[in-house]
Amino acid sequence: MTKEEIIQNIRSLRKEKNAIILAHYYQDTEIQDIADFVGDSLALAKWAAKTTADIIVLCGVHFMGETAKILSPSKRVFIPDMKAGCSLADSCPADEFEKFINEHPNHIVLSYVNTTAAVKALTDIVVTSTNAKQIVDSLPIDEKIIFGPDKNLGDYINKLTGRNMLLWQGVCHVHEQFSLIKILELKENHPDALILAHPECPKYLLEVADHVGSTSSILKFATNSDKKQFIVATEAGIIHQMKKENPDKEFIPAPPEDSTCACNECFYMKMNTLEKLYLCLKNERPEILVDENIRIKAVKPIERMLEISAKHGL
Repeated sequence: MTKEEIIQNIRSLRKEKNAIILAHYYQDTEIQDIADFVGDSLALAKWAAKTTADIIVLCGVHFMGETAKILSPSKRVFIPDMKAGCSLADSCPADEFEKFINEHPNHIVLSYVNTTAAVKALTDIVVTSTNAKQIVDSLPIDEKIIFGPDKNLGDYINKLTGRNMLLWQGVCHVHEQFSLIKILELKENHPDALILAHPECPKYLLEVADHVGSTSSILKFATNSDKKQFIVATEAGIIHQMKKENPDKEFIPAPPEDSTCACNECFYMKMNTLEKLYLCLKNERPEILVDENIRIKAVKPIERMLEISAKHGL
């Protein structure tokens, strides 16, 4: 089957089965182009909560499919490749995180959306990189807070808010691998370029960035800026949307440390392919299932996140 035939079959199956295709910014370009909606974790959660489709195909990683199922239990939720996991979510096993919480009583628990359903079930409020600062700011200044699993994002939010949250020591393998030396070399070769970085990046990289924000924030900043060149320190998939919205601007992917590649990509995100998306819709598998007891506990912190985000217009 040719790529054009696969695309046509996906469109036919989507209509026939009343399905919606949601894709993260880090997906391959061809998946982004066929999706009904492309966005960051917060935006995908919102779409999963409000869709009237019978089927949700989440083109992203496993925890994103779980989030969609948690918010839409009556929908069937699929992911093109069940092995598409997340190094950050894997860095925070639920049993170890629960032990950590129990060792630090009287703390409110904030968990980054990049976590399993089981970890979300242990959480008071879920956050994303888009809304983490606003959610922390909404809490009393003397509130004791546990933040997990991303230590870099947590450290950045501590700096922005003046808090001293207790941080779980997890990291994203993609953002942790960026080379500061190579980025500074790019800056030297492109002196007019602005450095845009995701807050999952290490502190030393955030300190040289001209803008720090979520994928949607990075996209918005580049679109609104009068600058023409940008060095992008997040997963390279976002550059597709940046180019689509800004064809007159140049976007330079920041390279990883130990690689000859010019960009830094998430192996897990790229496990989803156009052919796997087609087979997923055709065969209605693999399907995301979440234990109902866990789902009931996990939906509350996600709904609280959405409520606070709505108040702040996020």
